[in-house]
Amino acid sequence: MDQTPMRVGVVGAGRVGAVLAAALRAAGHEIVAVAGESDASRERAAALLPGVRMDKPTAVARASDVLLLTVPDDMLGNVVTTMADAGAIGAGQYVVHTSGRHGLAVLEPARRVGARVIALHPAMTFTGTAVDLDRLGGCVVGLTAATPADRAFAERVAADLGGRPMWVPEEMRTLYHAGLAHGANHLVTLVAEAMEVLAAAGATDPAGTLRPLLGAALDNALAAGDDALTGPIVRGDAGTVAAHLEDIAANAPQTLPSYVAMARATLTRVVADGRVLPIRAAKIERLLDRAEHAATATSRHTETTRTAGTTRTAKTAEAP
Repeated sequence: MDQTPMRVGVVGAGRVGAVLAAALRAAGHEIVAVAGESDASRERAAALLPGVRMDKPTAVARASDVLLLTVPDDMLGNVVTTMADAGAIGAGQYVVHTSGRHGLAVLEPARRVGARVIALHPAMTFTGTAVDLDRLGGCVVGLTAATPADRAFAERVAADLGGRPMWVPEEMRTLYHAGLAHGANHLVTLVAEAMEVLAAAGATDPAGTLRPLLGAALDNALAAGDDALTGPIVRGDAGTVAAHLEDIAANAPQTLPSYVAMARATLTRVVADGRVLPIRAAKIERLLDRAEHAATATSRHTETTRTAGTTRTAKTAEAP
């Protein structure tokens, strides 16, 4: 495989783009230019890519042999179409996007003008700082490419980023991305809500309280799946679940819907594998139903009160 250093241009100097460009630069490739509109993008590029010029997207595309598109999913199709129509993408050029959701279809405008297209998605969450560079080491990179030559090139880029290639079929890109989002994004929401509950209970350091427990739980879950489950649901402790629901509703009601949803999902899994008997599960299910109905009624009452208050305010404002 050709090991000639690449001339890389990056459109989208967000958290992902700036970090990947810095990693490729460290691997010996030239970052010819970067496009980014916000102040945060410019600051990020200055910190991670000192000396690299900022330019408009079409200029970045024309200057590069490898065009890395690290823009939001919903913008990607329009960005590709606009640059292809402007003649900024050419035959033989590599056009690589980093969307987890999209495969090669979104790059069709580039392919039609002769570009070689690749989908490359690091399975990693990014801060947009130098901290991310070490985290790239060993992370999976979800790849989709059409030809053997393109596959070899994609594997080369993944290796230069420090990642491990995982081939994702075109029709499975969205499902692949959903699995990552469900695991990582929803984990952040879950942890944030758990910290809110602990804070309501008087914990002065919710993060420090959770860190050892969550680290162990994550390691155990990744190693053993459902077998790692502990706690009141898997034990069938309906009384503890009832107490949880009551205190959460009273002290941290904003977290109740997710507690109920996750309790239901957990209950379904432990009933299916036989660890909780259906009769005990039915008791817990009734508790969850009542909590959910109460939370819904409270939410509706709050919304009705808010709407009524807004209407009264509007009528007062309209009075002569």
